[in-house]
Amino acid sequence: MTDTHPTVVILTALPVEYTAVRRHLTGTIEERVHESGTRVECGRVSDAPWTIALAEIGEGTQNAAALTERLTAWLAPRAVLFVGIAGGLTDDLRLGDVVVATRVYAHQGGKQSPDGFHARPRAWDASHRLGQTARAALRGGEWSALVHFKPVTSGDVVLNSSVSTLSEQLKHHYNDAVAIEMESSGMALAAHLNGAVETLTIRGISDRADGQKHLADAGGSQPRAAERAAAAAMAVLRKQEPFGGGAAPAGQPATRHGGDHIDFSGGTFHGPVTGKVVNGPRDEG
Repeated sequence: MTDTHPTVVILTALPVEYTAVRRHLTGTIEERVHESGTRVECGRVSDAPWTIALAEIGEGTQNAAALTERLTAWLAPRAVLFVGIAGGLTDDLRLGDVVVATRVYAHQGGKQSPDGFHARPRAWDASHRLGQTARAALRGGEWSALVHFKPVTSGDVVLNSSVSTLSEQLKHHYNDAVAIEMESSGMALAAHLNGAVETLTIRGISDRADGQKHLADAGGSQPRAAERAAAAAMAVLRKQEPFGGGAAPAGQPATRHGGDHIDFSGGTFHGPVTGKVVNGPRDEG
């Protein structure tokens, strides 16, 4: 079967992020369910050469790592994007601005000793290919004043204070990070271990991590930031031509036979089944 519409997985953590991305899917949207229960919705984006497999995975680095691994093994995508919201760490970011992460830090590693905290950071650079496409797609026009290509930092803590221990740690050890969120380091680690999938994080700034999160949220900052991030992601995918190989066509789950062989037979999967199509045919023989 010709691989005409290779797959990109888009991960989201929150319903507001999922909804923002899903609004961009067109045509027939098909729900697919992994044998473990993980669900994605697969659809197309107008003028883009990709099938999008959209997942809402919940918050945190552990969820992101585990489900990135599962979804890449199941759907064999060319790339995984995390699209959502984040807290801003620098004064030059405004609510609604978009950060395309050039690097993702995992900020919680370290050693606590009598003379203080000593960071032991891990970091993963964004895909060069996707980063270059993002710069081209988001250059000029309305995007030029909204988009920042900078590092972000990620960990399992919601930061809502500019005078906390964590805030000081980030300023001291991760001085170039402009936003904080809770999932991208897990995605980046899983993709790094996979070795065959490229990643990119795109985040809309919904608060300033300064103790005023409740006011920003009440003003509707989360939906606005999520919509901006989703629109930026769609612009990148429209610009990015398909690359690589081995992805499942049109979002179909990949069935692997003992090694690296992937078999597609018109929607009927032969051999060990790693996922299922809801109400779709399957060969149980």
